[in-house]
Amino acid sequence: MSFVNKFSLEGKVALVTGASYGIGFAIASAYAEAGATICFNDINQDLVNKGLAAYEEKGIKANGYVCDVTDEEQVQAMVAQIEKEVGVIDILVNNAGIIKRIPMIEMSAADFRKVIDVDLNAPFIVSKAVIPSMIKKGHGKIINICSMMSELGRETVSAYAAAKGGLKMLTRNICSEYGQYNIQCNGIGPGYIETPQTAPLRELQPDGSRHPFDLFICAKTPANRWLKTEELQGPAVFLASDASDAVNGHILYVDGGILAYIGKQPS
Repeated sequence: MSFVNKFSLEGKVALVTGASYGIGFAIASAYAEAGATICFNDINQDLVNKGLAAYEEKGIKANGYVCDVTDEEQVQAMVAQIEKEVGVIDILVNNAGIIKRIPMIEMSAADFRKVIDVDLNAPFIVSKAVIPSMIKKGHGKIINICSMMSELGRETVSAYAAAKGGLKMLTRNICSEYGQYNIQCNGIGPGYIETPQTAPLRELQPDGSRHPFDLFICAKTPANRWLKTEELQGPAVFLASDASDAVNGHILYVDGGILAYIGKQPS
């Protein structure tokens, strides 16, 4: 195999959870361009339909499934359906996630559990569902979308940080337990990304000044800017390809350098 061909995903089946839009959509689109067949899920049919339309607009034939990734029976049924209709899953990206920005002492235990359920339990459930067939096939790639909050804390995100920290360790444990079967499990930790959800934080204020959070993020980022979803595509393709077969249990932070930087000295 030539060096360049090691980055090809030709003939591979990829499942990207929660990939109707945003980061998951960008990663799945890159996988399709690299040759993979794309499967994705979302929580309801409306979101799946929107995702299918978005992929079709890009010329991608994707397979969409309605599935609650926190429901083990639904996940097992979806994986069985994909194996029957498309093929054994070679690449899994655990992308589906939520965040609730609530001060810890004001957050209910139910809200805390909900974030843990979607951001940590679901990757366990979906990974558990795909690993047996990966073992039989003799290879597999699992990529967990972690976060800088796998390493850092911040006000109002206690549940999210706890879940992403747990997901980092789940990533390392899947590596430890199943690396012997030629299964690589790694994570991607995105920095602050330009998305429709963060657009209000980047808009100019009525007086023409920049939003305080925009100034804060750029000051904390050596790249001095927000990142784009497309900048996650290269790392995601690398971790899904044969080029990363010796990379296992690693979290690749695509953050513009935030984790390496103490920040600017106040003027």
